[in-house]
Amino acid sequence: MGLISKPKIKSIPYEEFKDNETLEQMIDQLNARGTNVVVTSADKLINWGRSNSLWPMNFGTSCCAIELMAMGAARFDMARFGFEVTRVSPRQADLILVCGTITNKMAPVLKRLYDQMADPKYVIAIGGCTCTGGPFTKSYHVVKGVDKILPVDVYVPGCPPRPEAFYYGMMQLQRKMKVENYLGTVNRKQKDEHKAEAKALQKEIIKQEQEA
Repeated sequence: MGLISKPKIKSIPYEEFKDNETLEQMIDQLNARGTNVVVTSADKLINWGRSNSLWPMNFGTSCCAIELMAMGAARFDMARFGFEVTRVSPRQADLILVCGTITNKMAPVLKRLYDQMADPKYVIAIGGCTCTGGPFTKSYHVVKGVDKILPVDVYVPGCPPRPEAFYYGMMQLQRKMKVENYLGTVNRKQKDEHKAEAKALQKEIIKQEQEA
């Protein structure tokens, strides 16, 4: 059986393949000759694409939805940020914009739509009624905040908030997405069993030290 030699990478010393200084020198040489080179991680590249191509599903039930409609008009132009591909099907959306009052009768429908969305998925609560119940917080038929039924990522307060506030909330979600670990970790909505075991072990060690 013949021996398999180590793969050699052209113009990069094998022992220095993970040396950042060598890679930076090669990039500087290429840039000096007019070649554009960008070096980054796969997570950053994927999250850059995901955060700038959000496909929202609009769930408007009251006056906040009117402000949402203004976002798509020429004055504000949501296409500048990559938000314009709004979907009517939860299976094609990765973000749900909850705009307006959510009643107890409407809550199961909203939860069903959220469950039909593919992971990773995000929720933005827009307006006072969505965030806390608004002026109907003491009524018997309104949900006291959509976070009672959905995991909300960003809150946009206001009654109703202006389109600029919508954009600010969505840009905050973009920043949140850009720092996520898309590869090599569990989904952010799931529980990490290894992390839970580590925390339990740490508590046990602290307890033993206190008893000693």
